[in-house]
Amino acid sequence: MADSAANKLTRNVEWGRLAPLRLKAKTVADGVYAGAHRSRRRGPGVEFGGHRAYVPGDDLRWIDRHALMRHDRLVIREFETETDRGVHLLVDATASMGFRGESAPGDKVAFAALLAAVVARIALASGDPVSVDWIGGLGVRPIAPCSGGDAFEQIVGALEAIRATGDVRADARAFDRALQPIARRARRGSVIVLLSDLLDLPAAAPSQFTALGTAGRRLVAVQVLDREERELPYKGSVRLSSLEGGVVVDTDADGARALYQQRLDEHTATWAVPLAARGSRLVRATTDDDPVEIVREVLDVILGGTS
Repeated sequence: MADSAANKLTRNVEWGRLAPLRLKAKTVADGVYAGAHRSRRRGPGVEFGGHRAYVPGDDLRWIDRHALMRHDRLVIREFETETDRGVHLLVDATASMGFRGESAPGDKVAFAALLAAVVARIALASGDPVSVDWIGGLGVRPIAPCSGGDAFEQIVGALEAIRATGDVRADARAFDRALQPIARRARRGSVIVLLSDLLDLPAAAPSQFTALGTAGRRLVAVQVLDREERELPYKGSVRLSSLEGGVVVDTDADGARALYQQRLDEHTATWAVPLAARGSRLVRATTDDDPVEIVREVLDVILGGTS
C-alpha cells in the first residue's frame, strides 16, 4: 500500500521530443548565443550603470542623495564592472512539474531541465561557475558551483536523473530549505535562476525568493507551464485534479475559462511585481515555446535588461 501510494506521486520524466538532453542543449545554445560574453555585474564598481528604485534590504551606501533632495525619491545608484559571475539554478522537480498535455513535446520538468542545461552551457562557456539545486524531486543531487571541462556533463547527468515527485503543500519549509544553500553561496553579482510552474509553492515563496535580490544579485524566475494549463482548452464538463494537494474540481470548462485565466494572471503577478522592483524579471514560458527565445529572454535579464 505504501509503495503504491508513493508511486502515484512519482513519475519518470517524459522527455518526448526534448531528448537527448546533451545534444538538444548544445543545439539550442548554438542558436541562442555564440562566443564568450563580457561578464557584467551591477553593484559598486568603476562605471556608472544607472538608477533603480530603492527596495527594503538594499545597501544604504548606494542611495543617490542628490535625487533624494531634488525629487524626494529613494533611488539606488548602480555600477558595472567586469567580473566572474556565479550562476545558480534552482529547478522545481515536484509532482506538478510532471504534467504533460496531449500535444506537448515533453513534460514541464523536462522543458525546465532543457532550459537549465542551455543556461549552464552558455555560462560555463563564458567562464562563470554554475550550481544546481532542487525543489522536491527523486534521484536529485545538488551540484556545487563548478566550472571546467566536465562541469556540463555533471550538470546534464543530474538533470537527466530527476523524477518529478513531492508535494510542497505538505511541507511548508521545503521551498525555504531549497533557497538556503543558494543564499549561503551566492556572492555579489551572482545570478539566480528559478525554473518552476510557480503553482503549488507556499504563499511566502515570492517574497522569500526576491529577498535574495540584494548585494547586486540578479534574479530570474522562469514560469514553465503546459499549454493546457495556460489556456484551459477543454470543452464542456471536465474533472480537473491537481498533482499536488489532492484537489479535484468538476466544472464547465467553457464557462470557467475566462475566470481561470484571470486568476492565473493574478497569481503570476504576485511574482512579477516584486521581481520588477528588484530590477529583475519573470519570464513566462510554455513547453511548446521555442527554447531559443526563452533562453534569450533569460540572458537579457542576466546581462542587465529588465524590459
